[in-house]
Amino acid sequence: MSSNGHSGQVQQDPATAGREDGSPGLGDGLPGGSSRGDGLPGDGSRGDGRLGDPPRGPVDSSRIPRYAGPATFARLPRLDEVGTADVAVVGVPFDSGVSYRPGARFGGNAIREASRLLRPYNPAQDASPFALAQVADAGDIAANPFHIGEAVDTVEAAADELLGTGARLMTLGGDHTIALPLLRSVAKKHGPVALLHFDAHLDTWDTYFGAAYTHGTPFRRAVEEGILDTEALSHVGTRGPLYGKSDLDDDARMGFGIVTSADVMRRGVDEIVDQLRQRVGDRPLYISVDIDVLDPAHAPGTGTPEAGGLTSRELLEIIRGLASCHLVSADVVEVAPAYDHAEITSVAASHTAYELTTIMSRQTAEARTAAESAAPTAAGAPNGAAK
Repeated sequence: MSSNGHSGQVQQDPATAGREDGSPGLGDGLPGGSSRGDGLPGDGSRGDGRLGDPPRGPVDSSRIPRYAGPATFARLPRLDEVGTADVAVVGVPFDSGVSYRPGARFGGNAIREASRLLRPYNPAQDASPFALAQVADAGDIAANPFHIGEAVDTVEAAADELLGTGARLMTLGGDHTIALPLLRSVAKKHGPVALLHFDAHLDTWDTYFGAAYTHGTPFRRAVEEGILDTEALSHVGTRGPLYGKSDLDDDARMGFGIVTSADVMRRGVDEIVDQLRQRVGDRPLYISVDIDVLDPAHAPGTGTPEAGGLTSRELLEIIRGLASCHLVSADVVEVAPAYDHAEITSVAASHTAYELTTIMSRQTAEARTAAESAAPTAAGAPNGAAK
């Protein structure tokens, strides 16, 4: 047995895991009993950022129990263990922007705990996301809980740094306030982006108690700042009472389309997916998922629940249907585990993040393959010259 250096937890030495006689097994000498992420046992891949190395995948759950060891997302390696990542999973434990029940600051770690049950092959998308690209847990962005403005700036700066490495972000909130700095950062790289916003609420209000930066205002601020492509915006799953009809009028003026939860029920997932794909087109897309888009039966652990929401099956199927869209980053927010039961909400959130991560991993691998195919090679050119 060897200590893994995290909170005094103890984990079996991967070099001898699974062998009664203590002889070396697969993944010899690698931290965490890594696998490539293709559903096979640990194969010895290092995935430490060196050219040509295959991605380092999650801890092999057939050799080390899922409930043992540190709870990184999907039991993936930490970013500092692999050096660079194609998709960085990062937490933002911040909930000072909430208007009702607090507790989303604990959401990221609750999602990580629930993600212990995720496996490396995603049959719904016929993909092994952790083998296609290097996915790593980048830890948390520590933001000031007593100063929303400073916290927003901190999240933006940290996102800038991660995106600057070439990674796409899968962010685990935290409350929805954090979507604004994340969108700012993504827009610096891609220009104004398309947005699909899964939520029971519009989140395009102007202020709360005179505060311009809250979990109910991020997308109005984003439109005002010009960081969203107003030809390609849509809410999905909205429902429930509003302050007045003017809320909808204001929202429409900003360019948002609305797919209500009742629309999904009446028209079906496939029709809704087709509508969203047409609206987004080939633009760079950011997806923001407030877990309260789900009905409280599927996500009780959230701050502002509304009856009549999507099922977890509907949400996952819609996201899978968007796999052809150019997804540049995403977030899952507003998981408040204090109100959860049996990890229902955290499990739904972890699977949502898994589907989004799979899309980004596939697109990263496809882009890399296309670039390698298009790149001229001296070996294939006459007289050693590049074509």
